[in-house]
Amino acid sequence: MREDMLSSVLSELNGTSADIEASAVISTDGLMIAAMLPQNMDEDRVGAMSAAMLSLGDRTAGELGRGDLEQVLIKGDNGFVLMTHAGEDAVVTVMAKPRAKLGLIFLDVKRAADNITKLL
Repeated sequence: MREDMLSSVLSELNGTSADIEASAVISTDGLMIAAMLPQNMDEDRVGAMSAAMLSLGDRTAGELGRGDLEQVLIKGDNGFVLMTHAGEDAVVTVMAKPRAKLGLIFLDVKRAADNITKLL
């Protein structure tokens, strides 16, 4: 039931922008909770990398006096990966196209993370 509701939030998130290619909810220890990923993408790898990057981002923000971490953004030749907290125990990861309108995606991801926090 909870997984269905989380999948519904992810489906809505993916539908808000043609620039969003994939999304997932991952526990902070790297376990996949719910995902809308392409079949060729390894869920375990996405989960482990997302948890590790968000943890590193948390530590970096704290050590460098930047306050509480809001999000981690990675830009590569083939697009973006955006990670943000969904409560204390989960991470929302979104993959977007290279020419994505990030401002809109940031807003949509924040909304989805707030909804996911309520469900968890």
